[in-house]
Amino acid sequence: MYTSESIKYSTRAEIGQTSRILVVEDEELIQEMLALALEEEGFGVITAPDGRSAVEYLKSCEPNSGETPFDLIILDLMLPHINGLDICRLLRHQGNPVPILILSAKGSETDRVLGLEVGADDYLTKPFSMRELVARCRALLRRQRLSSLPQLQVLKHKNLTLNPQECRVLVRDQEVNLSPKEFRLLELFMSYARRVWSREQLLDQVWGPEFVGDSKTVDVHIRWLREKLEEDPSHPEYIVTVRGFGYRFG
Repeated sequence: MYTSESIKYSTRAEIGQTSRILVVEDEELIQEMLALALEEEGFGVITAPDGRSAVEYLKSCEPNSGETPFDLIILDLMLPHINGLDICRLLRHQGNPVPILILSAKGSETDRVLGLEVGADDYLTKPFSMRELVARCRALLRRQRLSSLPQLQVLKHKNLTLNPQECRVLVRDQEVNLSPKEFRLLELFMSYARRVWSREQLLDQVWGPEFVGDSKTVDVHIRWLREKLEEDPSHPEYIVTVRGFGYRFG
């Protein structure tokens, strides 16, 4: 059973931070260096000195859901009582998606592959620089946030379907190939149906404020879109010209 002495809480962790990290490391000097470096970067840190303490603490936090209150776990492999690989296997068996960064003195390809295959998200070989460790932590946390974002909604109007995730457009059940600018234009139109956009607004949204060129490029791209989407491009039903103002969808 873990004790209050075996689990160490940083003051930053106690007041609550956006990202909280559990550091499981048995070497006291490395543990303290990791905690200090991460705290200086604004993370909340809790440390555990061995595998058994870490597992018991994780169970006490969320005994039923199989989830942890951490955004990231830094996990040494060579731990007393329960090793890092077994902890990693346990968390993944419970369906826990928390990112895991393994630290190990074992740097062979076989060791790295094994660590990743049991469910770790990254593997860092000792000795390492604290700058690299912090950078890898930030990358894992960023990847986790992106993966938790809601899926982009499929947009539909009459016989037209746009799938933002797959970058695909179907017209009357037939896939059409659009250039990146054409796709972005159509996505913008379909996301704000009936809204009127001026050329300048479309340039700002699709080409960006740094664009330098003729605003007529908007007209050219819309003509190309109509040729690919409309049954009769001279009488469009999807992208309509609003004289004196610009364009609208639908």
